[in-house]
Amino acid sequence: MTMRADCFVDTNVLLAATAVARAGHAAALSFLEAGFAERSLFLSGQVLREYIAVATRPAAANGLGLCAVDAIENARQFLDRSNFLPEDEAVRDALLHLFETTPCAGKQVHDANIAATMVAHGIGVLVTLNPRDFERFASRIRIVGPDEKAPSKP
Repeated sequence: MTMRADCFVDTNVLLAATAVARAGHAAALSFLEAGFAERSLFLSGQVLREYIAVATRPAAANGLGLCAVDAIENARQFLDRSNFLPEDEAVRDALLHLFETTPCAGKQVHDANIAATMVAHGIGVLVTLNPRDFERFASRIRIVGPDEKAPSKP
């Protein structure tokens, strides 16, 4: 399968772009602002669920402390400017294949699902603030931070 230079956006980039106090805020916000114009950005149901879960969690518990209405409105704005990837049978099959070929357990299963979604849909670049979480999938996807040079639209 040929991988496109489009970018899948990890939840932590959306969270950092939303909250000024979060590490990586400026880079995440700058990436998203430029990214919406320069390349196709992709999200999945997992990313939306994680975003809303953390955004509505109290700040004292590493959340953003937003009310549900604001978190959902933010999620809708991200969706309006991105492409949504379904978690279908192809993702399921890619995830099971990753489990067979790449050691994953516990919370790493969430990262594997993102990698599987990317592989199943031919998205080659992941933009994340936690590159170490995805190193085990580096043979299948390119991992960059929001402040690194990610491919632009041709």
